[in-house]
Amino acid sequence: MTRNAELRTRTERNADLRSRYEAAFMASYGTPPLALVRGAGVRVWDADGREYLDCVAGIAVSVLGHAHPAVVEAVTRQVATLSHTSNLMLNLPAITLGERLRDLLGGGARVFLCNSGAEAIEAALKIVRRYWYGDGSAPGAGGSGSGAGRTRIVAAAGGFHGRTLGALSLTGQPAKRAPFTPLLPDVVFVPYGDAAALAEAVTADTAAVFLEPVQGENGVIPAPAGYLEAARAACDGTGALFVLDEIQGAMGRTGEWFSHQALAPGVRADVVTLAKGLGGGLPIGACVAVGPAAAALRPGDHGSTFGGNPISCAAALAVLDTIEADGLRAHARAMGERLAAGVAALDSPLLADRPARVRGVGLWRGVVLAEPVAGRVEAAARDGGLLVNAVQPGVLRLVPALVIGPDEVDVAVTALGAALATAWEDR
Repeated sequence: MTRNAELRTRTERNADLRSRYEAAFMASYGTPPLALVRGAGVRVWDADGREYLDCVAGIAVSVLGHAHPAVVEAVTRQVATLSHTSNLMLNLPAITLGERLRDLLGGGARVFLCNSGAEAIEAALKIVRRYWYGDGSAPGAGGSGSGAGRTRIVAAAGGFHGRTLGALSLTGQPAKRAPFTPLLPDVVFVPYGDAAALAEAVTADTAAVFLEPVQGENGVIPAPAGYLEAARAACDGTGALFVLDEIQGAMGRTGEWFSHQALAPGVRADVVTLAKGLGGGLPIGACVAVGPAAAALRPGDHGSTFGGNPISCAAALAVLDTIEADGLRAHARAMGERLAAGVAALDSPLLADRPARVRGVGLWRGVVLAEPVAGRVEAAARDGGLLVNAVQPGVLRLVPALVIGPDEVDVAVTALGAALATAWEDR
């Protein structure tokens, strides 16, 4: 029997697969509790045959759910046609996707395609550096490699931009940074949401400001009213570039194409980073620069062998087409409000007081607990057939696929209520 045939016929259970995982993989994730083997829509099944309502969606990745026909058809057609070109050749899906992303952001945007959110952040960092330390042809360049440009970057405490060394340098979570210092120098962190502190930190020495419109890994914390506008104004006043990390919040999750459009419709960034939901489950990222920043990178400055892979690009085009054709942005707004209202109405001593117990935008919600027992609630929910994410000790993250229906939202709320009751009884 060939190895592939063996994999197809093997019927191991969760415990077996966990043991194999521990023997073969580095310990960077710990050992996940389940091995998922199949998905359909907003449902998944594990190796023991148990069914779950999936409100994690691969951490906001599977925006169309699992095995969506549009993605399946697009990927199947593309893999049978052309699977890879590298960046030495053009391919039509990548060109078409670049045009679509350009049109969504406007302003003479230019696109760099990569494979993940961290890679998109790395590209953004190089755009910022090249903008200020170019050869004089970029508008902000220090001039002829003179080194007269700016290096300071302002980011937010609690923010998360990735785990590669450059992206980690911007991540305002000390526990994640500490084992890998020294990181990039001259990064200043300010309290998230504090417009005055941000304005004070952004000076004539600031090269760029990096912000998430909603801090996802910090517990689904939306920017307060006026904050993104204040950040844009601070950048305009000093010439700094404004970079918005939309890796988790784009592709309709907040009811708009990008989360900053839901929170601050008039704000435009100089650079926007994308990944997660863009590919509907396939690995893809993008860094999109607008206006003068779009001219910063020149031939040879950056690259990605798999960036613009035609299979992932075909999946991304299917995602964009389906979100538009099926009205999923409006649907995400409606289902997000239904989910938030359902959670707010739950009666549990483990929930924070109303209205602070649920926050977020669209189908991106953080359930705030009165005690740091999110891990216990996550486990109880899983036992009850609901997948949620303990993103912080006192916060559960719910990011279901945009195709979730009202009945499924109600099932999720009921299951969450039961999990809270179980966690309270077992305290």
